[in-house]
Amino acid sequence: MNNLSKESNLGKELHSASCLVCPQHCQLKPGQSGRCHARENREGKVVSRTYGEVAAWNLDPIEKKPLYHFYPGSWIFSVGGFGCNLSCSFCQNHEISQKHQVGRKVTPAELAELTGQERKSLGLCFTYSEPSVWFEMIRDTAPLVRAQGGKVVLVSNGTISPRFLEELIPWLDAVNIDIKAFSEEFYQHYCGGKLAWVLDNVERLAGRVHLEITTLVIPGANDDPKELTGLARWLHQLNVPLAWHLSRYHPAYRLVVPSTDRQTLERLWNIGKEWLPYVYLGNVSGGDTTFCPQCGEAVIRREPVLVNRLERGRCPKCGESIFGVGMNAVLPLNGQ
Repeated sequence: MNNLSKESNLGKELHSASCLVCPQHCQLKPGQSGRCHARENREGKVVSRTYGEVAAWNLDPIEKKPLYHFYPGSWIFSVGGFGCNLSCSFCQNHEISQKHQVGRKVTPAELAELTGQERKSLGLCFTYSEPSVWFEMIRDTAPLVRAQGGKVVLVSNGTISPRFLEELIPWLDAVNIDIKAFSEEFYQHYCGGKLAWVLDNVERLAGRVHLEITTLVIPGANDDPKELTGLARWLHQLNVPLAWHLSRYHPAYRLVVPSTDRQTLERLWNIGKEWLPYVYLGNVSGGDTTFCPQCGEAVIRREPVLVNRLERGRCPKCGESIFGVGMNAVLPLNGQ
């Protein structure tokens, strides 16, 4: 047994193995890949099929992650591999998440070097598909990025076994977790996962990294005000500062219900604001402004260009401290 898998005699296969990286715990016969398409059983051991294999990379605004309270206005080099351990019927990146393809090969050292060459970049963000199935690549690359002065960001569905998340946390500066709904039925029907796995990991991250949460609001699926009130209350009870992004759904992949209407989103925004000081509407014009939770002043506007009015991280009108990291200045990699 190694730290990523467990050999077994399941199904009378001498070299079958259980993948331990995520709580799906896929039982794999020799040569079989898991539901994530990124890990497979090779001679009784579960290994990565996609180590060093890049599906996409780009220099993105940090707000695209979305992270609104982590060096606002900065840019970050973003990279993703193939595969995902969920099978969301509404996946926005299904071209790379729901199947394995041959990608561009890169070593951790090369990826860290590419990150350092992007002088506008804050560091490196693992995103696009589900980064936790690319566990070994993150584990080997993040320390190199940190060593050259960069920040490390993770955008994830939160479905990873706790002990593997614990191995990554010391190398993470900021995390955005998708909490796709506040219902086990939703996760089972639409995603093939479990809400409890995600909530456990959000609790594990809270207070240890900069944390923001995203929920894609899907009409008739997860937009019940009572359900979203429950999620807002749960986030409040974490008792740590965070931001919550309620994003507008558009038809994608296998789900073709109509897009979320703005009125629904605004109603849910009002519910969220009863429990949390920083709530945003994604994919909606004007939904990305940061307001002071004390006096209501607009302290950061992001349309049509970002205007940051904070003074040493405080509201210019009432002096209230605004939650976040690097709220006043962009921090280029290596100070360049």
